[in-house]
Amino acid sequence: MNDWWTRSLHLAYFMLPAYCANMAPPFLRYWHGWNRPIHDRLLGSHKTVLGFLAGVATGVLVTGLQYRVHASWSLVNYQHWLLLGLGLGGGAMLGDALKSLIKRMLHINPGASWIPFDQLDFVAGALALTGAYAGLGPTDMATIAAMTFVGDIAVNQLSYRLNIKDNPW
Repeated sequence: MNDWWTRSLHLAYFMLPAYCANMAPPFLRYWHGWNRPIHDRLLGSHKTVLGFLAGVATGVLVTGLQYRVHASWSLVNYQHWLLLGLGLGGGAMLGDALKSLIKRMLHINPGASWIPFDQLDFVAGALALTGAYAGLGPTDMATIAAMTFVGDIAVNQLSYRLNIKDNPW
């Protein structure tokens, strides 16, 4: 059991850039400058260029910090931290955008809850771009999905209560 907890912590540390990337765009609601939608009709007005870029930049920044920390127990070698950060941050943003596109195609209203896709979209994108590099297996991916599902619900509830997000999902 102890090995499972240790592995889970290592997986969470690996995914930290994607988690932070996913949390970055809602903070741009406080930015009153230019921030146009990526494609209003396909993704909705809430998916913006700056939000996407902030997510990618946050993923790169956090991965850069992980490289500087140089934890000996890390799952990956952070020597190529920039590419890893682009994969985790960019993958998180691409996963979120793809989910929004699918919601539009299925005529699900923007902002409407769509469990479990709202919780796992960014993780699927990040893992699609970096999972093989990290050598993650099916058990690792299931562990990440379970941790993320619970954690995302908790973070979104907190963000909603702090008026950072407009809805609790």
